[in-house]
Amino acid sequence: MTSVLITGCSSGIGLETALAFARRGDRVHAGVRDPARAEELLRRARAEGLTLDVPRLDVTDDASVTAAVTAVQDRHGPIDVLVINAGTDVTGPVETMPLDRARTLMETNFWGPLRVARAVLPGMRARGTGVIVNVSSLAGRTFAVPHGGFYAASKAALGALSEALHAEVQPFGIRVVCLEPGSFASAVRRTSAAGQASESDPYGADQAWLDRFLARVAEGAADCADAAAAIVAAADDPGTPLHTAVGKDAETALEFLAGVTHEQWLPRFLEQAESLAGPRPARSR
Repeated sequence: MTSVLITGCSSGIGLETALAFARRGDRVHAGVRDPARAEELLRRARAEGLTLDVPRLDVTDDASVTAAVTAVQDRHGPIDVLVINAGTDVTGPVETMPLDRARTLMETNFWGPLRVARAVLPGMRARGTGVIVNVSSLAGRTFAVPHGGFYAASKAALGALSEALHAEVQPFGIRVVCLEPGSFASAVRRTSAAGQASESDPYGADQAWLDRFLARVAEGAADCADAAAAIVAAADDPGTPLHTAVGKDAETALEFLAGVTHEQWLPRFLEQAESLAGPRPARSR
């Protein structure tokens, strides 16, 4: 029986991934930061007659990660597959985004995956086998949109970390995949600094416009179950590329961006954004 540890399972892609592995009969450890938020996961598991272990696992907390991984290994044995899915999304301009919010985003999206991987890797390395799937984002492979620089930076950093880790652990029989979903109907909370900006913030109106565009894009997002299926497939298939885009919009975007400069991309992006969110507000100094 394959033992699978997944982070960020209270909703969205993590929840669907936990259920997808459990349906195969795998031993699933569905990590959640707050056990009180696991009600939907447990309800759906009960409805399907599935068994899940739901450890408390906060990827931003060293002690929480160590305790969760140790408990899983002590009680259930080695972890064969690690899916690092927990993440957050915060928008805000580079100049005025509160730095504490930017640090929290990076702590969750970059340092969190590193923290969990380092806790699980010694066991995988000792056994000479294992799979790590980092759930990143298309934003880590494409040009960063206005006010999305911090999120894109966190995901690009995760992609770079995945590349180095892949090269380092491959000789030990461990595979690494960096999965890069496009738009999925995830419950990851996109929070915005626009609502906290002062009336004099020169970027406030522009960010609110960008947030409207992102909300419209989210209306057509794909089912998280499709992303979960891609994660399961990546865990199973040794031929899965290190960087794997997920979703038709992701594949289309990467095809379009091949050989395109930022200067060529930006007008196209702004045109698309204005078609969904209306004219971009005039900037004031």
